[in-house]
Amino acid sequence: MGARAQTIVAAMVNLGVSLGLTVIAEGVETEIQRLWLQRLGCPLAQGYLFARPLPEAQVLAFLAETAAVI
Repeated sequence: MGARAQTIVAAMVNLGVSLGLTVIAEGVETEIQRLWLQRLGCPLAQGYLFARPLPEAQVLAFLAETAAVI
């Protein structure tokens, strides 16, 4: 992610946090991105780092397996 994109993301997270909103990052693909977002105050995220898109039949099994991790 380039410096300009990082600035935009940081501003968005800061805005959401300052408004008391729950901020969820979407499209997180690497552990470095996750850690950076967490340091910005965005502890919730979704994206390929956590799981690829799944067919409906596999979603419940995935959630059951990961519930112990969370």
